[in-house]
Formats: sequence, C-alpha cells, structure tokens
Amino acid sequence: MPVKFKKTYKFAAYTSGYITVILSVVLVLLLIYYQSFSYVLLFLFALSCYVISFIIIQQRVEKFIYKRIKKIYDDVSLLDASSLSTQPVTTDMETLTKEVERFAHAKKLEIETLKIRENYRKDFIGNIAHELKTPLFTAQGYLLTLLDGALDDKKVSEKYLKRAHKGIERLIYVVKDLDMITQFESGDLDLHKEAFDVVEIIQNVFDLLEMKANEQKATLTFDLIYKPKLVFADKERIRQVITNLLVNAIKYSKENGTVEVSIDDLTNSKYLVRVTDNGIGIKEEHLQRVFERFYRVDKSGSRESGGSGLGLAIVKHIMEAHNEKIYVESQFGVGSEFSFTLEKAE
Repeated sequence: MPVKFKKTYKFAAYTSGYITVILSVVLVLLLIYYQSFSYVLLFLFALSCYVISFIIIQQRVEKFIYKRIKKIYDDVSLLDASSLSTQPVTTDMETLTKEVERFAHAKKLEIETLKIRENYRKDFIGNIAHELKTPLFTAQGYLLTLLDGALDDKKVSEKYLKRAHKGIERLIYVVKDLDMITQFESGDLDLHKEAFDVVEIIQNVFDLLEMKANEQKATLTFDLIYKPKLVFADKERIRQVITNLLVNAIKYSKENGTVEVSIDDLTNSKYLVRVTDNGIGIKEEHLQRVFERFYRVDKSGSRESGGSGLGLAIVKHIMEAHNEKIYVESQFGVGSEFSFTLEKAE
C-alpha cells in the first residue's frame, strides 16, 4: 500500500514554536550573562531551531502515526479488504476516523443480515423437516401395518395402500415444488414467453378447480364478462400462478364464499390481474411473510388441507422471473386480495 501523507502541520508547528521560544529564552539569558547579546545571532538561532525542530517532529510524528494506522488498515483488511476504500494510507486522523466508522457500519449491517439469514435458515430447516416427515411417517405407518398382517385383509390393505400412496404423492409434491424454487433461485429455469389470452387461461383453471370449490362450497367467478386479453409471458408459469392463487383463496374461503377474478388496465403496457376472496383474511403481522417458503398463517388447518406450503413462494418467484410485481392486501375476518401485473402483448 503506497505511502501518501495528507500533511497537517499544526502539531509540529506549535511544538516547534514552543521549543524555539524556550531555547531562545535560554540563549538570551546566556548571551546577557556573557555580555555578548546579538539580535542577529538570536534570529539565526531561533530560525534554525524552529526549522530543525519542525522537520524532526513532523517526520517522527508522521512515522509514528503511520506505523500504527498502517497496522489498523492491515488488520481490518484481513477481515474484508473489499470493504475498504482503495485510497492510500493517510495519517490524517479525521480521514481515518471516517474510514473506520464506515467500515464498522458496513460490518454491523452485514452481521445483522447474517443473523436474519441464520434465523431464516433455522426456520426453513425446521419447516422442511416437518413437511417431509409428515408424509414419510404416514406412508411408513400404513406400510408397516400391512406388513404386520393387515395385508391379508383385502379391504383394509386396499384402504391403507391408498392412504400410503396419498402420503407419497404429497411428499413428491413438496419435493417438486422445492426443486422448482431452487431452479428459480439459481436461474436455471428458463421462461418460454409467448402471446396468449389470459382470460382463457383463467377460465381453464376455473374448470379444473370447480370440484374443489364445490367441496369448499365456494363460487369461482369473473367480476365482468371479458373479451380476450392478450399478454406476453410464459403461459404454463402464469397458469401455475393463477392456479396457486385460486387454490389458496378456495382453501381459506368461508362457507358459501366467493372467489372473484378481475383484470384491469393498469397502464398502456400492463394488465393487473386480481384474485379476491371474502374468506378469513390475513392478520397484518403476517402480510410481510406470506410469500416466504413454508410460512403458514394458519399453522394447523393449512397442513391438514395437504398443501406444500410453497404455493405463494412459487408465485412470487415466477412473477420476479417475469420482472413483474405481486401484491397482497387483506383484512382479517373480511377477505384477501392477491394481484399481479402482466405485460400486454403487442
């Protein structure tokens, strides 16, 4: 690291001045004592004393400070050289103070971020262990029961095999959703964008989820009769977004509730698709976390309904991959609205 001093001479100048005054006084007393007082001699002595003192003090102080500041730079650089500026080492204490304060602030933010990530990691591992453990133990329990003798009873064996199969299906569902999110986060999942009618896609999803909605005694509906609305996006991924949002709305809808989809012209180049329900709603403290993996507003009921806990996280990743926005608004006890933007096809 090159040496380049930002010289502030105040300390050396004042100290040299003090030394010069003191020695000059001593010299005057000596000259008077020996009766050989001379202003010229006094001036030359004072000037020489000041210059020599200033040079020595300045050099020694700079070397003293530089060696210690250089050690601070070196020690800090071992932690993270990239976070320090590329400016040369300086003996200016104000500059050093600002540099160290900036470094300390950056490290404080980094530590806070690491703590947040560590807490998230713990939650994630706990959640994924629970999600995988439940269907595994379910399937294992039924299979062990069959191996212990229930296999001989045709009715019991068929029922238990179906239940074990259901547990395995849920396990596969969770693993597939995890794999999809991992691909999104690593950038390995390519989007195949094309122009298509989003109204038609929504109607197709309505048809697929009609039976599920009937079981929940919920009604799927458009708020208006729409003409075709062409968008430019990955058709299958948007189908998945709409499906996940509708499944979520149906799951938390009230008896005889309504799940409504609307499409608005947001700008000249964007549509806003809204999925609204009059279900149980989401409390305000949960709104910031509903798109997290495995985060559940209802810790008990949602697991019993068989979801992977990854539906909204997948929705968020898909929309981010499209460089689109996803929004959520909710009032507890009244209902929720999830909305997302889509690019209009030219």
